[in-house]
Amino acid sequence: MSEKSKKGRPRVDTEAVNLRLPRKMIDAIDDLRRRENDLPTRPEMIRRGLAEWLEEKSFDRE
Repeated sequence: MSEKSKKGRPRVDTEAVNLRLPRKMIDAIDDLRRRENDLPTRPEMIRRGLAEWLEEKSFDRE
């Protein structure tokens, strides 16, 4: 295994955000996930989508 496991404690510079989404939106996220070569988790797909949206809005806080 060359990749480090992502399990364990979350990074210190993160914060959990919980939200409810309509089933239609979850289905759309799942459809997008399946198109990715690495089949990201739902949270990862949402992170990628948010990062792309923020980039489009020229908002970069990394």
